[in-house]
Amino acid sequence: MVIKINTARLFCLAVFFLSVVACKPAAPPEPDSAGVHSGQERASPTAESAGSPEATAAAWGEFVEQYIEDYLAAHPAFAVFQGRHEYDGQLPDWSSEGIAREISRLKQAHQDALAFQDEELGEEGRYQREYLLWAIDRALFWLDKVEWPYVNPAFYFDWMSDSLDPSPYVTLTYAPLEERMKSYTLFATNIPRAVGQIRENLRMPMARSRLQYGIDSFGGMADYFSNDVPAVFADVNDEALQTAFNEANQAAASAMRELAGWLKSNLDSATEDFALGRELFRQMIYDTERVDIDLEELEALGRADMKRNQLALGEACAEFAPGESIRSCFAKMANRKPAGGQVATARLHMEETRAFLEEQDLVTIPGNEEALVAEAPPYARSNFAYINIPGPYESNQPSVYYISPPNPEWSDEVQQAYIPGEADLLFTSVHEVWPGHFLNFVHAKRADWKFGRVFVTYAFGEGWAHYTEEMMLEAGLRGASAETRIGQLGNALLRNVRFLSAIGLHTQGMTVEESEKMFMEEAYQDEGTARQQAARGTYDPAYLNYTLGKLMILRLRNDWTRDRGERESWREFHDMFLSFGGPPIPLVRARMMKEVSE
Repeated sequence: MVIKINTARLFCLAVFFLSVVACKPAAPPEPDSAGVHSGQERASPTAESAGSPEATAAAWGEFVEQYIEDYLAAHPAFAVFQGRHEYDGQLPDWSSEGIAREISRLKQAHQDALAFQDEELGEEGRYQREYLLWAIDRALFWLDKVEWPYVNPAFYFDWMSDSLDPSPYVTLTYAPLEERMKSYTLFATNIPRAVGQIRENLRMPMARSRLQYGIDSFGGMADYFSNDVPAVFADVNDEALQTAFNEANQAAASAMRELAGWLKSNLDSATEDFALGRELFRQMIYDTERVDIDLEELEALGRADMKRNQLALGEACAEFAPGESIRSCFAKMANRKPAGGQVATARLHMEETRAFLEEQDLVTIPGNEEALVAEAPPYARSNFAYINIPGPYESNQPSVYYISPPNPEWSDEVQQAYIPGEADLLFTSVHEVWPGHFLNFVHAKRADWKFGRVFVTYAFGEGWAHYTEEMMLEAGLRGASAETRIGQLGNALLRNVRFLSAIGLHTQGMTVEESEKMFMEEAYQDEGTARQQAARGTYDPAYLNYTLGKLMILRLRNDWTRDRGERESWREFHDMFLSFGGPPIPLVRARMMKEVSE
């Protein structure tokens, strides 16, 4: 069953989006006289490759391979998440000197990439170069332009770069338990040094919401080290290993607890100074997603999509709860809680959604990788749900879809309201597993170009996951019943308000309280979720990428399938889109539509 949608409205959105989103070559940053690669210097790429396109292609391939290796060496925690376990236990140099060296290394790599000539690289090489330049520009934006390591504790938990998250050692089985215990012990041994660097970096006074994120995350990690990790390695019968582990783990927990306490001591001087400002916010969208758009047009795009979803919600509610208000209708859906708990219900959702994908022939499911479901650990509960996926260098390791329980410090009423309705949770499961993030990364691991397996943009990853929620409803999941539609639309409206909150908080003087109000009034969210999501906008301004990415994918699908049978070519479209790995979506569009970049 395929659900009818307002194609006229979508067509207008597509035309509008076509007029304001452009993909253009990245401008190189200003030269840095101190910039050198980690490792030895090498000759100019043009000098190495002069002579023929074939020689250039070979030199370019070597350059990309070396860039990946240099990046992993500079970001060992990221490397571990990718499955490169020779870096086990290591953490990056987060000292101000280490950060400055990494900025210089990235700027030099940017110049080296631009030295390859267009005419010798060819179409594929030019695409790859733009993809690589995006990865550099994204890293430089957060490290250099907005100085995230110094003003935002969330920098140290970045899923697209280094993170303090110890989950590879405690949730994966890539090596025998004793070996992973040794790796974790080295990791824990390095925590106090990293904590010292983090404390030295973070500038006070700090925005209150960011400060609270740090208190919750570092404090939650201390509790996790103390209360959860010892049980993981309890079966190792080696007294020396256990002694070394206990000493290192206790020191790591103590360091994290002290850091959280120090942050808490600064609450009295906390500020509301979190906004990037118009110029940096627009630069963020280009540097991190290659989208060039005026902020007024960007906001209009988000408001149009929110209006579309609110109208659809009104229609669904007229069927589901006739005569009742939208809020009462939404509450009726939200009050049908997951029977047996969120984790147990999500496991049933995974069976249901995978079967539906196969029945409707919506996308290829390559391989036999698995996804598990578990309660989120204490240090990672700043959002309701997320998934940890083994990196491209791992093999035979499961992904874990985590769901956060309510904050125990909230009132009983707020905690109960935080647990989503079953239909709402269904689309969270779609987003995280089938066919969202999990399937995205299953395909990405098989991308033709290694770079696309390692580096994924925010809008590609979250945009795809969010797009699949609407796509599954269009394809007729659960017969697209009224309750099912309300569950999908609740998720869509949440992302619409993220989009508008990001713009408001960072460019229009919106307060956190005003953002909370918008989540409750425009997206019908409960108080706990609204509080959580408004705060997230201050330390994750790029969370507008859920909707931005979804709209770019919808537009691309409509354009690409128009002359290919539309619904009949969805599977081919999805397979081709996912085959790229995770580049900026404008680059994917240029390749799939053979458009000339502006």
